[in-house]
Amino acid sequence: MSGTYLVTGGAGYVGSVVAAHLLEAGHRVTVLDDLSTGFREGVPEGAEFIEGRIQDAARWLDGSYDAVLHFAASSQVGESVVNPGKYWRNNVGGTMALLDAMRGAGVRTLVFSSTAATYGEPESIPIPEDAPTAPTSPYGASKLAVDHMIAGECTAHGLAAVSLRYFNVAGAYRGRTGVLGERHQPESHLIPLVLQVALGQREAISVYGDDYPTPDGTCVRDYIHVADLAEAHLLALEAARPGEHLVCNLGNGNGFSVREVVRTVREVTGHPVPEVVAPRRGGDPAFLVASADRARERLGWRPSRTDLRDIVADAWAFARGKALENTQGSVRENARENEAKAGSGG
Repeated sequence: MSGTYLVTGGAGYVGSVVAAHLLEAGHRVTVLDDLSTGFREGVPEGAEFIEGRIQDAARWLDGSYDAVLHFAASSQVGESVVNPGKYWRNNVGGTMALLDAMRGAGVRTLVFSSTAATYGEPESIPIPEDAPTAPTSPYGASKLAVDHMIAGECTAHGLAAVSLRYFNVAGAYRGRTGVLGERHQPESHLIPLVLQVALGQREAISVYGDDYPTPDGTCVRDYIHVADLAEAHLLALEAARPGEHLVCNLGNGNGFSVREVVRTVREVTGHPVPEVVAPRRGGDPAFLVASADRARERLGWRPSRTDLRDIVADAWAFARGKALENTQGSVRENARENEAKAGSGG
């Protein structure tokens, strides 16, 4: 049965891929995004688009929606350390306004884009959902605060909610309406940054700390393909139950270090990728690897794109395509400028 869904932050990386999956499953989708970090061209064809903030969601949210999938947030760990107020205003204040709007409109199902950063430095690996939550950054703390808000909304007002705690999302998705991939401005995620080096857009990759208590001294992360992640959101809509706040980790259960990622990019692209060791960043745990047993049990979710080489290859194809588009766009712009000069006798 088709549904009608509001996707906040649906012009961003993960939100756009989830919106595309919803459309391909036959649902009606409206994307709400202020385009502060997303891209208008990232909104999948077939989705209605509203340019606006989640703080103003009450202006557009009505009882015609079956659920909200909430991705709109500030999400840079390093930035949150130096500008925590932005994260409390956007992530916590914005979600509070969204919850109020949902309650007022009678929309009682929510799937929330949470994060493994809520756990902080884990006591054991892999990390289960009942592990202690001790975020090491304001970003993680703001997402944890939202999880607490959602839990209260479920208890007090019968909201049906699922929080999906992502580990490291990567790769690209080729759907009916084109290819959707990762391109933050500025970019802070490892795989696209390393690919920028391979493309000649960056001189070297900065390795933030090589003295962590890990096999090669660099941070270890659990990488999950964005298409696997999107599929979990559709399953979460089916699993949501009134009055329950279900929290599920999404990850592969395997960890790869920064240097393993760099080595894989070299193998996939055939390009050298120089490294520069830099000081540790505040708020970066040594290990973040998921236990996704609950997602398997409650959602029926199993990731199928788990090989790091395949994840990197998909991201590389997207990055090369965007680089080619940018090059062609520059050539066309230069040609137009030259024609204009010639026409004016310049």
